[in-house]
Amino acid sequence: MKFHRPLAVSLFALGLSGMPASYAETLSDAIDAALATNPGLQSQRFQTDIALENVEQARSQRRPTLDLSGSAGYEYVDSNSPFADLSGTNGDRPIASAQLQAAMPIYTGGRISAGIRQARAGVDAAESQYDAAVQDLILQVITAYVDVRSDLETVAIRENNVDVTGEQVRAASDRFEVGVVTRTDVSLSQARLEGARAALAGAQATLEADIANYQFLTGLAPTDLAPPPPLPPLPSSLDEAVQTALDTNPDLIAARHSERAAREAIEVARGQYKPQISIVGTAARQETYNDFTQRDSSVSAVAQGSIPLLSGGLIKSQVKSAKLQRAQAQRQIDTLQRRIRAQIAQSWFTYEASLRSIAASERQVEAAQIAYDGAKEELAVGIRTTLDVLDQEQQLFEARLALVQAERDSYVAAHNLLRATGQLSPDMLLLDGVVGDSR
Repeated sequence: MKFHRPLAVSLFALGLSGMPASYAETLSDAIDAALATNPGLQSQRFQTDIALENVEQARSQRRPTLDLSGSAGYEYVDSNSPFADLSGTNGDRPIASAQLQAAMPIYTGGRISAGIRQARAGVDAAESQYDAAVQDLILQVITAYVDVRSDLETVAIRENNVDVTGEQVRAASDRFEVGVVTRTDVSLSQARLEGARAALAGAQATLEADIANYQFLTGLAPTDLAPPPPLPPLPSSLDEAVQTALDTNPDLIAARHSERAAREAIEVARGQYKPQISIVGTAARQETYNDFTQRDSSVSAVAQGSIPLLSGGLIKSQVKSAKLQRAQAQRQIDTLQRRIRAQIAQSWFTYEASLRSIAASERQVEAAQIAYDGAKEELAVGIRTTLDVLDQEQQLFEARLALVQAERDSYVAAHNLLRATGQLSPDMLLLDGVVGDSR
């Protein structure tokens, strides 16, 4: 079955108020507002910035460092040297010193290079996680948007049901007054009216809950929601959808980058086994103040090297821990692949079923309308009872509600499929406005 054709449904072709189209709030507006103001997405953006700073910190380890240190104070000297008193060494005297030291790593056993690669992998993972958060938020906004629209349509149907059922109650009461129907018919009509009112109250409560969720996601109060745009192109087959997801799903890409970071962490840990060589230059000066000022200056440049001989098992444990973390990251990739395959299959068949449900519901509405109109005419000539008309009326309203729900489910299932494949980015959506760059 080909799913690349746009979905055309009657619900989303209808406006829900009499406001001019230029004042209607669009799905593009809602997504723009969510991407610009949602605090959860803003928090995820900081994670990318933190990862970038980790790269800078890793790079800094291969650069030269320069430290300046100094001290000042008093010292007391009590020497029995025969020249101590003559030279003024004994007694209290102020002392000051300063030292400038520069160090440059020459060889670190690949530890610094691996640390830089690890940090870069962390940046790639954070960016993919941000993309996943953007797509999750877009999916939530789309779902909330069509939920509010379908809720409004449901409330309108329920209100119409109450009005029509109320007319049935009045008609049954009039017929009872003239002896055409019994009190049972009147009671049945009243019972259906109260049931319709209860269903309306439930629909209104659902609408209020979905409006609150919409406001939470977008920061906007829904007024007149315009019909959502047609669906973007969808995969033409289930196999294509799965392959696309394995290539572009941001959650899976982030997991692969995390596994790459874990692999580099092993090299960082192993690098501690290898020699470390640095060039260290030092310039120092010390001054002692007594009867005369004594100055001692020194300048040195040396190569320092170290080889770890015994670490108490620390390095070995760190290497083993890094390997375990990599194995864990690999298992997470496997888990994600299975989960994504299941999500795609679920969304695919849900969408396929919803298309059939829409077609069946449309036929059901048409048939129920004909049956209801016929029942009313037959009631007028005494062929049908009030209960027959009420039953046909209920079937008609239920058919309309089923159509509304099927249309909503179809639109959401299609975007669930896009999210699972990693294709729910702003530039992939056929919106009626231009979604700005949330970054």
